[in-house]
Amino acid sequence: IACVLSGLPESIIAAACARSGQSVLHVDSRSYYGGNWASFSFSGLLSWIKENQQKTDISDEREDWGKLILENEEAISLSKKDRTIQHVEDFCFVEQDSAEDVEEAGALSKLPVFGASGAEGVAQEPEKEGPPAESVLPEVESQEPEKARGPEPASAGEGNDAEITSENDIACSTASGEATLESGKTEAAPSETSAQEPKKITYSHVVREGRRFNIDLVSKLLYSRGLLIDLLIKSNVSRYAEFKNVTRILAFREGKVEQVPCSRADVFNSKQLTMVEKRMLMKFLTFCLDYEQHPDEYEDYQNSTFAQFLGTRKLTPSLQHFILHSIAMVSEADSSTLEGLQATKKFLQCLGRYGNTPFLFPLYGQGEIPQCFCRLCAVFGGIYCLRHSVQCLVVERESGRCKAIVDHFGQRISAKYFIVEDSYLSESTCKDACYKQISRAVLITDQSVLNTDSEQQVSVLTVPPVDPAKPAVCVIELCSSTMTCMKDTYLVHLTCPSTATAREDLEPVVQKLFNLNAEKETENEELDKPRVLWAVYFNMRDSSRIERNSYNGLPPNVYVCSGPDPALGNDCAVKQAETIFREMFPEEEFCPPAPNPEDIIYDEDEIVPEESGFSNSAETKPESSAEEDGSGGGSAVKKEDNEE
Repeated sequence: IACVLSGLPESIIAAACARSGQSVLHVDSRSYYGGNWASFSFSGLLSWIKENQQKTDISDEREDWGKLILENEEAISLSKKDRTIQHVEDFCFVEQDSAEDVEEAGALSKLPVFGASGAEGVAQEPEKEGPPAESVLPEVESQEPEKARGPEPASAGEGNDAEITSENDIACSTASGEATLESGKTEAAPSETSAQEPKKITYSHVVREGRRFNIDLVSKLLYSRGLLIDLLIKSNVSRYAEFKNVTRILAFREGKVEQVPCSRADVFNSKQLTMVEKRMLMKFLTFCLDYEQHPDEYEDYQNSTFAQFLGTRKLTPSLQHFILHSIAMVSEADSSTLEGLQATKKFLQCLGRYGNTPFLFPLYGQGEIPQCFCRLCAVFGGIYCLRHSVQCLVVERESGRCKAIVDHFGQRISAKYFIVEDSYLSESTCKDACYKQISRAVLITDQSVLNTDSEQQVSVLTVPPVDPAKPAVCVIELCSSTMTCMKDTYLVHLTCPSTATAREDLEPVVQKLFNLNAEKETENEELDKPRVLWAVYFNMRDSSRIERNSYNGLPPNVYVCSGPDPALGNDCAVKQAETIFREMFPEEEFCPPAPNPEDIIYDEDEIVPEESGFSNSAETKPESSAEEDGSGGGSAVKKEDNEE
């Protein structure tokens, strides 16, 4: 299997293939894992911004590799330029006090480090000049060294064994403690004090603390009963990551941000709702949990929008607003009644599994998830090459199947199946594809959109559009305990389907929620709003709805993965990965549990007596022990020499 690019779908497919015993080569022209699913430190994001603002076409290198194509073969050129990111604009709203000479604290160059998943990698200097170097690592390479993760284990040299220890399958930290996805046990966790006076934050301060930031290109959450959580637990990949509960769901109504009661306890403790409204809300939510059993109550409205259906349910305007925008989170203009009921039911089913909201967020950012699956692939023999571009696909004319790829070194690499991310396909291959766009904004702010006694809040807010024909904007606000921003700041992600440039789509919402003035001496209304310290806007290609027949001339054994979709969850990527895997290997299980060291059974014949002078180093065969693996519970994981 040859995978080109290391986004989430490709990483899941690579892990599933390696786990089923296939040989996997995973290459990526970028110097970091994840593609458009990646996370960056602040300096890394500035380098990414500069790269996408100064794109230049690369000349065709056909003369160099054309001689590798035989007479009975033809080549399908791949794109030399990433066209998935457009209209990148960044702004600084604080004092820029000679930040050019300031470096990120703790910056290291070319030293082994441990990434979020515990994997050993090589730290890379941003914008380092010189020819690209091939990187073949047995495990995941961290794109940013020492991502401000607190005390790290002692570094070992390249190629040495790394040990990862994880007590839980998925550790899920709440505002008051840590909980385990499987066991639900809770342990005390330190909380940050909020009694300190706010500090004046300058641009140089942000740059100096840049490694405290882990900024996602794509903003998503994990539904606690979603496909990705189920896959993380089933495959045992959960041992490589930790998660934090989203602590509150917010709503924007009549110019104010307020908290939405969604669990039973929240509803009855709410001071926003009258007793009558509480009964109305509980009655409707109870109906949504088993709406399939009562078709007579909604079948007359199947051709109506969900907003119109809510108007018939004797709900007050405030309850209709909460359900439509903060619980179902569907479009007021386009979503049908069935879509709204399904979304509401999904929300309610996910409540209470790990906290009072349905969502989890991975510590250190969404970019950790692709790296976790890359690590599983590497443990089972996958080979990873970063900064390694692919020039073309080699297709046999008679059979029409792809036989090999040609890389930028002029090497011809043969494989049976090829996984390619949409962004690598040339314009001629994609000329019939009608792409949509996603508008994205990332803000660094000095306070939360809704201040409470606790500063460590992870919030989700849906801002409805002024024009019902336009999409709502999803806002995710992250605090410093998510390990995505420095102390005394918040990281805010805004996302919506594009109707114009990202700035035109999202800046009106930013102006409603935040103060964009550099100085505090503004109107009283602006003083109450959080102040934006820095912001970036960009548009990202949405290829999630492109059908395979829209790509011209692709061989049947070449599978195309899409980039990120605009949905809040990750179901699209997981479904796509499983579909492609089952087309290639219909008889194989998709991502079976990886064995724990204590579950591995050694044959007696493989154990050599000590008196023979040889050490007892029986070879570990993970594939053969899958049947013995039971629950797949998390524990200490030690990488064996042979697994490299």
